[in-house]
Amino acid sequence: MPGPPAAAADGQADPPSAYRTAEGAERTEGTASGTGAPELKARHQYTDAIGAGETLFYRVRLDEESNAHLSAVAALPPAGGTAYGDGIEVTLRSADGARCDGMRGTAGPGGFGLPVAATASRLVRPNASCQEAGEYLFTVERIGDAASGPGDWPLEISFLAEPGVTGGATEAPGGAGWSTEPPAASGGAGGLPRKVRGGTGFNDAAAAGTGVWRDRLEPGETLFYRIPVDWGQRLRVTADVGGAELTGGGAPHLGSGVLLRLHNTARTPVHEQGAAFDGQPKRLGFSTAPAAFGHRFSGTAKVGEMRFAGWYHLSVALTPEAAGHMEGGVNLTLRLAVEGEPQPGPAYDGDAAAAGFAVSDEDRERAAEGRATAPEQAGGVKDGETDGDGALRTVGIAGIGAGTVLLLGLAVWTLAARRRTAGRAAGATTTAGPAVTAASGGTPHLPAPGRWPEHPLPGGPGPESTPPERHGGGYGEPPRH
Repeated sequence: MPGPPAAAADGQADPPSAYRTAEGAERTEGTASGTGAPELKARHQYTDAIGAGETLFYRVRLDEESNAHLSAVAALPPAGGTAYGDGIEVTLRSADGARCDGMRGTAGPGGFGLPVAATASRLVRPNASCQEAGEYLFTVERIGDAASGPGDWPLEISFLAEPGVTGGATEAPGGAGWSTEPPAASGGAGGLPRKVRGGTGFNDAAAAGTGVWRDRLEPGETLFYRIPVDWGQRLRVTADVGGAELTGGGAPHLGSGVLLRLHNTARTPVHEQGAAFDGQPKRLGFSTAPAAFGHRFSGTAKVGEMRFAGWYHLSVALTPEAAGHMEGGVNLTLRLAVEGEPQPGPAYDGDAAAAGFAVSDEDRERAAEGRATAPEQAGGVKDGETDGDGALRTVGIAGIGAGTVLLLGLAVWTLAARRRTAGRAAGATTTAGPAVTAASGGTPHLPAPGRWPEHPLPGGPGPESTPPERHGGGYGEPPRH
């Protein structure tokens, strides 16, 4: 785990806060192979740490009816020093070694899109592999130039079990595309911005809905917001990053200075958009496809990830390099619009709301009011207190003012890393079946494998559609095979 943030230099803002894990997340320790791997339970969240050159193994038990979504979030050091390809790769395999799904999540252009998240899913569909009930292996691998670097990275692992579907609206709507053109400004209250304070990640993200919201973004900081999107609704986002008075003479041109990202309910990267930082105001924006169950079978990556009703997570980041050219931060204005009336969704054979795949009236009220409190999730965060400005006060990995908790967390991670290092040194060559063994060093930058099973569902991606890469980096449309 990275050490405590360094003290801020004179005249500069404090370092960005570290990622806050979910309240109630359980501690676990992944193993170097499938042998003895700890079991992850559905609707639970876990914390772990991944060291240099490591691949961690976990066991999960899947039934024949539920869609399973396993995500990992790596809390790389927020102060910078990471590169484009630094991050994690997750994979889900069956007991016989068949690859069910996998993807990479990286720090992206400039290396400051932190934290990074990646998701592997098992979708229930006919004529596909990985459909049997039984034990599966979920792996998290540290990748990129920093894969063999010093220090452990804290991990947060989430296992969402989406109930099976018995019918209802499961088809993808026709004529519903994606647009990267910034939408027209929108919002209530006469368009006057209301103050909101973004969180450090998925657990303390500030709730926000249709309207205009203002915040302050510091160099090296990534701010998170959560927006409820129901079936049939689409999200329109415009992010205006204000200009800055530059210091030191000369206008910088940092080609990847501002980063806008969207993740879906299962924390899967949906869209990424960037702009240069040169001290001038910047506008970024996009309009999503409407949320539809059938989109999970789309051949277009960004459309395919608009597959859930629930909370979608928006993040805005500013490069730490900007600190050398300005004092303080920049103003951030978000114009959000959740468009369309909620439509009937699929008929789930279970409680979709409890599983995290629904939008309630309370969710809409929370977002409309801009309450900086996160909804309670399975095994996760509960509502926190807010101050007069709506700033969430929680305790996490390295919460501000939580020195005792931070020191305790550092001690736990250090002890766990030492124990795991000793254990893996003895068992790093043992594997369960044909599953992949732990990496012994850095990982080459190979194309991430596609997310579609070997036997596509009839009516899914046709012969003219190219399955997208499950990839967490890159502006706009993700790379394709």
